[in-house]
Amino acid sequence: MAMNLHTLCVHGSAKKYDSAGAISVPIFQSATFAHESLGRSSGFDYSRQQNPTREHLEITLANLEGGLDALAFSSGMAAITALMELFSPGDHIIASDDLYGGSHRLFSSVSVKNGLEFDFTDTSDVESVKRLIRPRTKAFFIETPTNPMMRVTDIRLIAELARNNDILTIVDNTFLTPALCRPLSLGADAVVHSGSKYLGGHNDALAGFLVVNDAGLSERLRYIYKTTGACLSPFDSWLIIRGIKTLAVRVSLQRANALKIAEWLKRHEKVEKIYYVGLPEHPGYEISKRQAEGFGAMISFQVDSRRTAENLLSRVKIIQFAESLGGVESLITYPMTQTHADLPEEEREKKGINDRLARLSVGIEDSDDLIEDLRQALEAE
Repeated sequence: MAMNLHTLCVHGSAKKYDSAGAISVPIFQSATFAHESLGRSSGFDYSRQQNPTREHLEITLANLEGGLDALAFSSGMAAITALMELFSPGDHIIASDDLYGGSHRLFSSVSVKNGLEFDFTDTSDVESVKRLIRPRTKAFFIETPTNPMMRVTDIRLIAELARNNDILTIVDNTFLTPALCRPLSLGADAVVHSGSKYLGGHNDALAGFLVVNDAGLSERLRYIYKTTGACLSPFDSWLIIRGIKTLAVRVSLQRANALKIAEWLKRHEKVEKIYYVGLPEHPGYEISKRQAEGFGAMISFQVDSRRTAENLLSRVKIIQFAESLGGVESLITYPMTQTHADLPEEEREKKGINDRLARLSVGIEDSDDLIEDLRQALEAE
């Protein structure tokens, strides 16, 4: 039976694991499972490989993304680390140059140490990507919108380029979630999520996901998964299942709030630049309209001075100064010292990640209250 988004979020997996009629999937807090006899198994052996609670979550997310299989990890970075194990020394990957700092740190230190080669470019410029393709280019790794400068990559165009060159397309869909965008339907081969963000939605659990649409790729990743062992625990799986049930309604309110706040910010005299895909003047606006069902709830903006930025961060009352995103609570982040602190200063400045840039994750609070909070913080002397 085909289901729409709201129904899928609540009933993403029809598989039952108990006979008591529990509405909430049970938390199978067990490391191992007994066999009835030799050759007769319940289908579960050891929780590093699979656990019923985690399986329920993985089926739900695969259905939401329109994928064949989803793998739940202990964090988003654990998911990306496992993904890198698909590649061999000498393999080349082209990645978005405006990228979450943790992903950039992994690629430029651990992955390079392991023999992989990277080029970072503006993946919203397909010609720039084309110029970097080599015989050993194995993957494109893109964020859209990017973190924190909100550039938009045309997933369909990149995926077509990848198919023509026998290259994998990997899309980090953390910012938009399957509530707004399904990269696999646009031709991507794998989707990455930090499940700690919108999927969980309550800032109370770490999780990560890989979703794929190909049986061979699924088999390879499952082997890496059970071997390296960064699987999501049963309890954290349950927390993310609970969070996904309200994903559609949360994201709908968050993006409505974000548009209202972005329109207010762009008129404020102390805001010099604003980066929000939902504003018609954003260069990625039309592409986003074609490939997504909304613009998300992430806003980056540059204020007129470091002093204004410091006042903003120290004086907000409802909005909290914290390093994360996607939860019901609105959070403001200072990328220069938080998410992108490990990037060299020159590289940060070149990207626009300076001492005046803030990133706002808009929550589900009343939008007028959030605007008033920003107003009093920006106008403090």
